[in-house]
Amino acid sequence: MSTVPRPGGGLLVGVDVGGSKIAVLVTDSALAVRGRYALPTNVGAPDRAVEVIGAAIGAALDDAGADLGSVVAVGIGVPGRVDPLAGSVSQAVNLGWHDLPLGPALSAALGVPVSLENDVRAAALGLLDRRILGDVEDFAYLSIGTGISAGIVLDGRLRRGPRGMAGEIGHIVVDASGPACPCGLRGCLETLAAGPAIARRAAEALAADGRSSLARVSHLDAADVYEAAAGGDALAIRVADEVGTLLARAVHLLAMAYDIEVVAVGGGVARARDAFLDPLLRALDRIRDDSPLARQVLVPGVVHLLPAGDTGAWGGIALARSAAAMASPTAVGTEVADG
Repeated sequence: MSTVPRPGGGLLVGVDVGGSKIAVLVTDSALAVRGRYALPTNVGAPDRAVEVIGAAIGAALDDAGADLGSVVAVGIGVPGRVDPLAGSVSQAVNLGWHDLPLGPALSAALGVPVSLENDVRAAALGLLDRRILGDVEDFAYLSIGTGISAGIVLDGRLRRGPRGMAGEIGHIVVDASGPACPCGLRGCLETLAAGPAIARRAAEALAADGRSSLARVSHLDAADVYEAAAGGDALAIRVADEVGTLLARAVHLLAMAYDIEVVAVGGGVARARDAFLDPLLRALDRIRDDSPLARQVLVPGVVHLLPAGDTGAWGGIALARSAAAMASPTAVGTEVADG
């Protein structure tokens, strides 16, 4: 079980590495925020990863009025397949990384322990660590952004699986005749319902029927689609409903497969709030109406929309706490439960 750390000790640094930005959070050992920094650019080539991430950490520490000498550990969430024990990224397709020993390299550069994990699993661990969902110990964190993935927590422990692939729901095929996916299959969930897929759906609908306020948008993205849907645009509402139906299936699958209490939803696409959530909830209602079995697992409140914020970076803080506790058990509270 995760516990709040004792006051005192040094600083913790959490890093969320994404395809379009790096977010860094600095806290003290009582989890009070001391500094933040976001770099609105991709991390770049693997041979520059340590330099770019190190610079972002340095900027966040500047914001905190501190330096590396005050840091006891760093935790980093990275999209893709990660070996937490070795601290390596075996494959991060969106970043162009393969077999990158990021953890050891960054630890050597910074002079502090560095813990590495898949970004969505790290975020799930952060939710558990801070008890964002209260006493719930069986839940999934479903992230919808550039891709789609889930972090699974069962009996209060993060579930990685023997290959570190637990929760990779974005690569479940939902339409075998759908778009090609980088994983090699066609019609994977994230090719149909992730951020780029939502923009593509809207663009295709516009090409068939240009009667939409979206026709005035030069570089269409998912946020534009949901903003238009919130404003009553019929084409955007139709796209949002299609995506909501697919994501409701994902929630249903997670609930049935793991018998979890809550599916916490976040990620860049979910920042559209009600315009994003309402179609998903309506689709869940239709599933409940069709199936008494589904009604047993898709109980009211099963979907919890997380507030926009530093969910990924807080996951990094949870990793940093664990790394600090292993390096020096008296430095920061107790070790975060994972496994």
